[in-house]
Amino acid sequence: MLIVGVTGGVASGKTTVSRIFEEEGAYLIDADQIARELVQPNRPAWKEITRAFGKEILEKDGTIDRKRLADIAFSDSGRRRILNNILHPRIKKEMGKRAREIGRKDPGAIVIFDVPLLVETGFHQDVDRVVVVASKEIQQIERLKKRAGVSEEETRRIISSQMKIEEKVKAADFVIRNEGSIETTRTRAREVFQELRRITLQKRRGPTDK
Repeated sequence: MLIVGVTGGVASGKTTVSRIFEEEGAYLIDADQIARELVQPNRPAWKEITRAFGKEILEKDGTIDRKRLADIAFSDSGRRRILNNILHPRIKKEMGKRAREIGRKDPGAIVIFDVPLLVETGFHQDVDRVVVVASKEIQQIERLKKRAGVSEEETRRIISSQMKIEEKVKAADFVIRNEGSIETTRTRAREVFQELRRITLQKRRGPTDK
């Protein structure tokens, strides 16, 4: 089994690349999806977040208003750190559990960990390969404005709160530039996936890889 961390800046296209890898035969484990599951009402993470951030982040049905929580976290690095400390260990543990289940069923699997903060949390040290998806900041801003319906000022604040893409690239084994057409990105992603397949085969033959 080969575990591949896919990361990048907000709205850089990492989810698009992860989906292409999935189409090529990889197993996809999405950190954001796991986070949504972990914060369902009355689960341990939900209780910790509610204690730390107050009941004002809750909807009437008890679910967490993710946008309200994100607004608080992105505006205060200390509170963002509190939120990360609650969620990231749980996310990491659950991703590892799911990867092991896949590995038992398919020892030759390529498992994609789609993790926005892969490098920031040090999680990149626990995967076999790192793929960083990069875009120009203006592209991130436009995509985020369309996707989330937030102002340009807000999108710039979100982007500035994250690690610079140049720092993430330093941790990368592969970089995919999502700056042109989707066809160009798809072609590059498939090239990378073929290399990941080769590495997986080499890894199964013996402990000579990395």
